[in-house]
Amino acid sequence: MHPYNRLPSSGHSTPSPPPSPLRSPRLRHGRSKTGRFSPNRGGGRTAAQRLSWMFLSVLLRRQGVFLFAPLIYISGMLLYMGTASFDVVPVIKHRPAPGSVYRSPQLYAKLHLEMDSDNSSVDAISTIWKIPYKGGEWKPCVNRSCEALPESNGYIYVEANGGLNQQRTSVCNAVAVAGYLNATLVIPNFHYHSIWKDPSKFRDIYDEEFFVNTLKNDVRVVDKIPEYLMERFGSNMTNVHNFRIKAWSSIQYYKDVVLPKLLEEKVIRISPFANRLSFDAPPVVQRLRCLANYEALRFSSPILSIGEALVERMRKHSAINGGKYVSVHLRFEEDMVAFSCCVFDGGKQEREDMIAARERGWKGKFTKPGRVIRPGAIRINGKCPLTPLEVGLMLRGMGFTKNTSIFLASGKIYNSEKTMAPLREMFPNLHTKDTLASEEELAPFKSYSSRMAAIDYTVCLHSEVFVTTQGGNFPHFLLGHRRYLYGGHAKTIKPDKRKLALLFDNPNIGWKSLKRQLLSMRSHSDSKGVELKRPNDSIYSFPCPDCMCRANRTDDSRSSSAT
Repeated sequence: MHPYNRLPSSGHSTPSPPPSPLRSPRLRHGRSKTGRFSPNRGGGRTAAQRLSWMFLSVLLRRQGVFLFAPLIYISGMLLYMGTASFDVVPVIKHRPAPGSVYRSPQLYAKLHLEMDSDNSSVDAISTIWKIPYKGGEWKPCVNRSCEALPESNGYIYVEANGGLNQQRTSVCNAVAVAGYLNATLVIPNFHYHSIWKDPSKFRDIYDEEFFVNTLKNDVRVVDKIPEYLMERFGSNMTNVHNFRIKAWSSIQYYKDVVLPKLLEEKVIRISPFANRLSFDAPPVVQRLRCLANYEALRFSSPILSIGEALVERMRKHSAINGGKYVSVHLRFEEDMVAFSCCVFDGGKQEREDMIAARERGWKGKFTKPGRVIRPGAIRINGKCPLTPLEVGLMLRGMGFTKNTSIFLASGKIYNSEKTMAPLREMFPNLHTKDTLASEEELAPFKSYSSRMAAIDYTVCLHSEVFVTTQGGNFPHFLLGHRRYLYGGHAKTIKPDKRKLALLFDNPNIGWKSLKRQLLSMRSHSDSKGVELKRPNDSIYSFPCPDCMCRANRTDDSRSSSAT
């Protein structure tokens, strides 16, 4: 077998062909002048075609030329630009993102005539709540203990900080902790705050005697610690051991850490106490929270008297609608506008006012190095407080007519002469506690922000419709309290402010289209009127099912057993 033949021999010896001669490197890529693909063949080719073939041949032979292609391209562009005229420079305008600019005044100017002439539907106040909860109505069912309390493990003293409803949170949580630890609760001390500037004590805002009596079989409550115990601390509360408890601590933490110290010292102090107990807790703790918030805490007689008087006056103003009125929690005070960092239509004066207000209330907080404020993004995310104009536009779009009585719960509105004018134009029957009550009636409360807020709370609590326009403890507590009073339904409009930002920033929207969108938003609030508490929800906003029971539970069980 030939050394190059890999096939087995068949008996015949077939020599392999001789190897091909090696080609010269200079001829390896070439063709004969008479070859088929010769670029120099003259058969019908023009000079331009021959030149192209030559150029391509060079490129294929010397591929490194491709490295210079970007330079060739840039050179060509520079040559072209040198011949172009740039006398007119195109201006690129960046259109703001939808919903990022406050254009509500322009929208109102465009739509108000069509709005006033719209008589297509009856007043929403008589038809607004019509979606029944599939599980039926709910009723309060907070059970009170009838048994005598065991001997106390000691005294708990707490300091409630914040405004009216943040203090309310502290009081209710303190009742729950004291009851769980079998301790005696000292009437909470309301901490004076530089923002609210209200020196009111517990008895100035709440009926202290009623509070103590309501809780007497569940939690011992006293107004002061016995002197014989305080002598151990030099009769000075600052000498008492103070717990600095983390926010949202579990009730188990109080049992494991606080109770041993309570048993040892017999007196402990917790300061501050707002939001120092987790929303989720065992039923025994939730029951005490319910009892404190919905049954034991009643406003003091002076506040209750004027609050109920204003409710009656609002009902008289609403006689055309059967005594039903709408209450609105409007947060457009100067400090709220400043804190939001949103931009409205006040121009230079607004900018100066807001800078001064931020520096006054939160020194340096908004001017820290590296802090970037994006008003447009804030508005798109629904974080800007609604203006009085936007509240009016929203309510008219939701079907409330000019005859609807409105109660406005708010502080001093920023630039009220200008900002309130459109709302008064849309709802002439607009009232506040200042218009419903005389100066003499309000005089005892004027210098106390928490007492004034308690009056607003009372009038809002008894309205047919409550409208919240910004977050905070005030609307959160009202949501739960209204559910507790009205069969589990909050009867509250909680608008989608992200959607409102888009709607109010749309210059092309018509009245009918806007109204259709707002009626859908109103219907959504109705469907969300009854909601059950989920994990990490506040029992003060969602009293079902911890504080309330199904009103038709007996009927349901009977019908199920019958089937």
